[in-house]
Parts: sequence; structure tokens; C-alpha cells
Amino acid sequence: MIELKAASIDDGREIFEMLVEIGPGENGFVNSGFNIDFSQFPAFIRKNIAISRGENLLPQHVPQTVFWLFIHSYPVGFGKLRHYLNEDLRKSGGHIGYTIRPSERGKGYGTVMLAELLKSAESLGIKDVMLTCVESNIASRRVIELNNGVLEENESGKCNYWIHL
Repeated sequence: MIELKAASIDDGREIFEMLVEIGPGENGFVNSGFNIDFSQFPAFIRKNIAISRGENLLPQHVPQTVFWLFIHSYPVGFGKLRHYLNEDLRKSGGHIGYTIRPSERGKGYGTVMLAELLKSAESLGIKDVMLTCVESNIASRRVIELNNGVLEENESGKCNYWIHL
């Protein structure tokens, strides 16, 4: 069973443990929840919910919703869906970033995660979704291409893909 859930104040230890396992992030994906104490986790969730509402945004940031991917009720990864692009995100970052916890990689969950995030993007009215990844990240490139991503540009080792919904 596959379920994509937006971050919620009801999120608990299982999400926290996944964030810790994922670590600081890699290949351009940033996980700011990897090194917090569990006592700080509720504030972390509230901050992400506020960001999804466009509240308290830092300059050059846009609203984004954090989602957790559950497979058979077990959290295997998380993604970020930016509600629109600014100039910085058009150069690098795009609409969607995602990661799968290391213990669950190689099982096709990245492809599932992106497919689910694309459904959420479509529900926000986004018609064309931009994703970026480094050229050497073959796994991410494959996931994007399996989800109908079209490589628009490959410059200085950075690939820009677009997916038309």
C-alpha cells in the first residue's frame, strides 16, 4: 500500500527516525531535520507546515509542502514540492526534491515517490514541473525519465528536466 502524506502535527517518532537515518542530504537535497533532538521535532514540523502556507518565508524562498512516502504504513522517504518557481529555482532546484532513506533504496521507491509528488503538483495546478539533478546521479536521472522527464539542458554537470502534466 502506497500513501503520500503532507507533514502534519501528528507526525511522530517514525518520521523523526527516518530523518535521522537520511542524514544531511546529498546531491543537492537538504534535510534540515537530521540533527535535531526529538524534543525539537514538533517545532520542525510546525515550521514546515507554516512554510507550506507561505508564512514566515525567508527572502528568495517560496511556499513548499513536505510530504512523507509510506509503503505499508512504514515511512521510506520524503519529498518537497515547491508551489511555484522563482528565478533561483529555475536555475537550480526546480519544483520537486526527494530522497529515500538509505535502508530502503534500490527498491523502486524513488520512482513511486516522484509519481506521487507529480499528482500533488497537478492538484496545485502546476502544469509543467521542473526537476534538477547532477549529471552523475544516474539513479535520479532514471527516476525522472521513468516519470516522463525530458532533459532540457545539461550544463556544467547539472541536468534540468521538465515533466508536462
